[in-house]
Amino acid sequence: MKKNKIEHYSDKEALEFHNNNKSGKIEIVSSKPMTTKRDLALAYSPGVAAPVKAIYKNPDLAYDYTTKGNLVAVISNGSAILGLGNLGAIASKPVMEGKAVLFKRFADIDSIDLEIDSNDPNEIINSIKNFSKSFGGINLEDIAAPDCFIIEKKLKEILDIPVFHDDQHGTAIITCAALINAVDIAKKDIKKIKVVVNGAGASAMACTNLFIKTGVTRKNITMLDRKGVIHKKRDSLNQWKSAFAIDTKDRTLKDAIKNADVFLGLSSAGVLKKDMVKLMSKNPIIFACANPDPEITPEEIEEVRKDAIVATGRSDYPNQVNNLIGFPYIFRGALDVRAKTINEEMKIAAVKAIASLARERVPDEVVAAMGGERPTYGREYIIPSTFDPRLISVIPVAVAKVAIKTGVARKKIDNFNIYSEQLKQRLDPSVTIMQGINNQIKKTQKKVVFADGEDENTLKAAIAFKNAGLGIPLIVAKEEIIKKKLKEIGYGENFNIEIVNAKKNKILREKYIKFLFNKLHRKEGLLERDCDKMTRNDRVIWASCMVECGDADAMVTGNTRRYSQSLKKITKVIDARPGEIMFGLNMVVNKGKTVFIADTTVHEYPTSEQMAEIAKSAARVVRLFGFDPKVAFLSHSTFGQPITSRTKHIRDAVDILKKMNVDFKFDGDMQPDVALSTEYKDLYPMSEIVGNANVLIMPGQHSAAISYKIMKTLGDVKGIGPLLIGLGRAIEVAPLRSSTSDILNLASVAAYSAGIINYGKIN
Repeated sequence: MKKNKIEHYSDKEALEFHNNNKSGKIEIVSSKPMTTKRDLALAYSPGVAAPVKAIYKNPDLAYDYTTKGNLVAVISNGSAILGLGNLGAIASKPVMEGKAVLFKRFADIDSIDLEIDSNDPNEIINSIKNFSKSFGGINLEDIAAPDCFIIEKKLKEILDIPVFHDDQHGTAIITCAALINAVDIAKKDIKKIKVVVNGAGASAMACTNLFIKTGVTRKNITMLDRKGVIHKKRDSLNQWKSAFAIDTKDRTLKDAIKNADVFLGLSSAGVLKKDMVKLMSKNPIIFACANPDPEITPEEIEEVRKDAIVATGRSDYPNQVNNLIGFPYIFRGALDVRAKTINEEMKIAAVKAIASLARERVPDEVVAAMGGERPTYGREYIIPSTFDPRLISVIPVAVAKVAIKTGVARKKIDNFNIYSEQLKQRLDPSVTIMQGINNQIKKTQKKVVFADGEDENTLKAAIAFKNAGLGIPLIVAKEEIIKKKLKEIGYGENFNIEIVNAKKNKILREKYIKFLFNKLHRKEGLLERDCDKMTRNDRVIWASCMVECGDADAMVTGNTRRYSQSLKKITKVIDARPGEIMFGLNMVVNKGKTVFIADTTVHEYPTSEQMAEIAKSAARVVRLFGFDPKVAFLSHSTFGQPITSRTKHIRDAVDILKKMNVDFKFDGDMQPDVALSTEYKDLYPMSEIVGNANVLIMPGQHSAAISYKIMKTLGDVKGIGPLLIGLGRAIEVAPLRSSTSDILNLASVAAYSAGIINYGKIN
């Protein structure tokens, strides 16, 4: 079984992540303008009185006039935090904030975490009951058994919104989907399989109940807790465990595992031994889901059984049983029909949707998002990937349909095809793009030079690049400074990343001196001693030489100096690609809409010919990211009104592009709101670009850079870039003050470019 690379972080880095910029991981942002006195009057007094009175007359209107319909409360008392135990309510807050972030990231659901400082189930129930009207759903999390059973059962009886304990039902839904497919692949009959469940907590019981509902015969299930098999002759079983007690002579896991078809572990590391696996039936199904370490590793299973179908809770092995495949999308479907509950039928609908998705041929756009590797239904692909972008358009639809059919929906959906397309628009495209790039470069393992290795954010990015298995980082730095920096950010000195510099690498230095002299002595009148000085003192020159001379595949620099300064140094060493124009391209994502902006970094005032070439190259790059390019040439005017010298310059670029017979749509000149807003379509029906543009060609670097930085600073936008297009090697430049994530993304893009672009002969 192929093992993937798993990421590691220092505690200090994790703490800094949670305290960087703003404390914590979530914030509240107004969805309405709050600029004028009129805005405030509408938002609060006296305007707020109108929805108040409407909701008083009809409480269901709260879904229309408030955030209720897209708001989930994530609630814990901290009595069972991850694998850490009962650490209390306030200690659970980072986890609950994290869960709220996952709701937003994967299903565009707003979420608020609420930590209840009590271990009394009745007090918790009463607290949730009293504030439940504010929410469209309740997600219970990290509450110890048996309190979690009591709390959920009572809340489902008294509340008219979905209540979902994810530790139970989320795990059960994903595991059940995996079981259905594993049984199919193993060619077994689900009604006849013998199942052993090791663990008797909330998730184990929920899994077992759902197994039974999907066809497993109750008498064929053996459950074990820390004391062994739960059988009918045992004393002091609580009401929940007694429901799974069976008549059997088996007392230990070794007894129960004989001839078992399925092992489900939701217990602790190492409890399933290799000699036990040998006792299982042909084509055994082993779900070892204890975290962080499974009941048995896939490698250990493979040593004794070649016919096993294996799943774990870990991301570094195939078939990860991960609640993320379920809970965001189940709530999405339930909220969209304003469901009163998440019933058993809705859970089973989610199970079937997840299982069916793994059996379908994975389409090209999903292959791209997963790194260019098409998974095929079989032993190592029984459930979809956590990052499969199809999840959001499949699971909510299945859940919503059944909610309507079973009568728990307050709202109907008339056209599920339209609903499915709307769901796709909720995803942040930049996340899918970077996931696809990262999955691809993990397979190619390119060498990427991080030129500014002594910069803290760059060093962290290099470490993250290595730990995530994205490639082989090389850092340009002094060793003694790196050792000091590593201590400051919480890593040991032996972090196993190669440090390169002119002092350490004398053979390379001589090679680069010779290369620079041959390239620059006629062009700039440089002597060998000048080239020697450049390699010794300038890390950007050194790193650029590494890439140009074939000692590295790609490079990322910047963050410690202005973009133009870095670019000037790079272009001393590396020329533009033959037949290509060099320019900067930024990707911007805002509320589901993705726009590419050019040129943000290179050409101060591009000529009409240059603008046409920029548009042509930008369209090619945008296609690599999976978008159909629709290019707008921007101006302060729209189709020549008002006419100025700059308007003519832009219209000439459009005319030049028309003569090139390109295979993408374009138009101009036009103002940015005309290019981006559908409100203008009626005014300019002759243009297919009006309201549809996703590539914006700016009239100058000044306007491009100003516009992008205003959007990034003041707007609710996410960005990747600027990407340096047209250079003769795979190099990206990070702007000043780039974050670790920004630098890491650019390093990934550089590694990706090194793998897919033919840069020609290495010097």
